[in-house]
Amino acid sequence: MPTRPIKPVSEAQTRRATGSILALDLGTTTGWALRGADGLITSGTVSFKPSRFAGGGMRYVRFRGWLEQLAADAGPIDAIHFEEVRRHVGTDAAHVFGGLLATLTAWAETAGLPYQGVPVGTWKRSVTGRGNANKAAVIDAVRSRGFHPADDNEADALAILHWAIETRGGLA
Repeated sequence: MPTRPIKPVSEAQTRRATGSILALDLGTTTGWALRGADGLITSGTVSFKPSRFAGGGMRYVRFRGWLEQLAADAGPIDAIHFEEVRRHVGTDAAHVFGGLLATLTAWAETAGLPYQGVPVGTWKRSVTGRGNANKAAVIDAVRSRGFHPADDNEADALAILHWAIETRGGLA
């Protein structure tokens, strides 16, 4: 899991930080961004593409293991925010999203963690000014804030994290 330490969102927001927040863009390639309790932000992507010989449920077993390892490495997670998708282009993408969402919410419920879905138009509007911004606009907006996302999945997670910090102080 490659991580890149990144400067805090701002000094004022770092002082306001009271816990760690995980933001996710769920998918076969999941984008993630984590603000630690110290205010530092790390982000990256992780692939849950099944191997040729893996059973259909292994993607979700690996996702749950990844969540548990992330929580162990980062310390306690205090809130989770994820992209709430209402419409998918393809059936397979909808199935993968639904399975990852079910796994995430079950894990969060078991751990007693608050979680919240953020509609796509809501977080896009907060980072780009337009609720229907394309991938390039989101990546550019995240880069203008000093981040260097590897792809649109990581950029989306960073944008969701910024929305959470700006509107909720980061907590659900």
